[in-house]
Amino acid sequence: MAPILVTGAAGGSQGSTGRTVTQILRERGREVRAFVHRDDDWAARLRKEGAEVVAGDLREIADVLPAVRGVRQVFFTYPVTDGLLDATAALAAAAAPEGVTRVVNVSQLAAGPDAPTPHMRQHWLSEQVLDRAGVGAVHLRAGVFYENLAVLVDAPDGRGLALPLGPPDTVLPLVAADDVARVGAGLLADPAPDADPVVLLTGEIRAIGDIAEAFGSPYVEITPEEWRERALPLYRDPHTVEHLTKLWEIFRLVGSGHELYQVTPAIERYGGRAPQSLAEFTRGR
Repeated sequence: MAPILVTGAAGGSQGSTGRTVTQILRERGREVRAFVHRDDDWAARLRKEGAEVVAGDLREIADVLPAVRGVRQVFFTYPVTDGLLDATAALAAAAAPEGVTRVVNVSQLAAGPDAPTPHMRQHWLSEQVLDRAGVGAVHLRAGVFYENLAVLVDAPDGRGLALPLGPPDTVLPLVAADDVARVGAGLLADPAPDADPVVLLTGEIRAIGDIAEAFGSPYVEITPEEWRERALPLYRDPHTVEHLTKLWEIFRLVGSGHELYQVTPAIERYGGRAPQSLAEFTRGR
């Protein structure tokens, strides 16, 4: 059976869906080709778990071509930083002639041509590139990861959930990164289930005040300028900070509700169990 290519397999600070997908597929006895940025201790752990490891730059076609060779299915995730469209183009160019039949692509909940942040619009363009490549793309449009809020709670500056989100009743659509990974692994099962090209993934809808209480960390409303000052040393990436700044602004303007704010059945359908609640996530930290 052909190996499944998993990008982002070493994990990172933005949910580590690639690493979790690798673990799930290996537990199910599937062969995994784990694409990592560098051959380091994380790569060594993946090898010990039985994955074939390839190191390279997802934006570089010379690295992607050999990684895709002999593959029929791909889990594609890319961090919130520069290079998403370059990486998508490289994957599409390599996957189409190889005969790849499914690419599970981690996107964002409100991706679209008129989405309110540049990064969301880039995700929509990424979806279009994969659709036109004819590689059986399924796009996972996910809400805000619990894990990304946990990064703020655990930040060394000790400010917890200090965010420019307006009043405590401002609502966020949330999902566990583990649930996104389980859905991804489920869609790469053998045989792969039928799925719509776009799969919405939201596990819980909560107000920021309630979210802070669940984390045991007070919510502190700050200005966008204060947020930027806090975020730059934390993320060390202007692209990430700019995206998050605009994202928080959107949630602040939307306030207490939006048509996209609903728990979606796809998590249980493809992931095999009900969505993880925020309370379950915080208890497991």
